[in-house]
Amino acid sequence: MPLLHAVALAASSTIAQMKWERRVLIVSAPTAEDPALAEQRRILVGWKTHAAARDLTVVEIVGDTVRGASDPAAAIRHKYRLPATFTAILIGKDGGEKLRSAKPFPAAALEATIDAMPMRKAGQR
Repeated sequence: MPLLHAVALAASSTIAQMKWERRVLIVSAPTAEDPALAEQRRILVGWKTHAAARDLTVVEIVGDTVRGASDPAAAIRHKYRLPATFTAILIGKDGGEKLRSAKPFPAAALEATIDAMPMRKAGQR
């Protein structure tokens, strides 16, 4: 699937609709000025090609604004029990929570966790 098509598809999809197709990195912050949000964005910009190869969609919830999915912010916050502070959650293709952190995920942690997932290993064969 071409990257632009995947991005457009992901942006119009809910997180639930991405199940079995995409891994989802939820990044939640109270404001756009949150330093942890800025750090997570810097990490992800440098890791963009690796994220695409791992079927990863980033969903940002900043205040009441959602980028990367069509879910309302309140619904995502409720479902994933997101506090009012910075939180990052990695969701596997099976819809299960794989990692949760109150600090930005280093690229190496995302890569190692995703590469250890059964569906990632099966896709590499």
